[in-house]
Amino acid sequence: MYICICNALTDSHVKQAIGEAGSTRPSEVYAACGCRAQCGNCVKKLLGILRDLADQGAGELQGAD
Repeated sequence: MYICICNALTDSHVKQAIGEAGSTRPSEVYAACGCRAQCGNCVKKLLGILRDLADQGAGELQGAD
């Protein structure tokens, strides 16, 4: 699914940037993908993905106890 139409970023690109580059902010995701925010409409979607993945990681850490 396309997250950023301006830069043709898909959810796979975003998740790869988060996983491989350790991106924790939208600006870091863009940098890891070699682009910058253009219109800004995708920032909320990026924040949602970052939040969801952070929550999943926190859940995995809690489950490890």
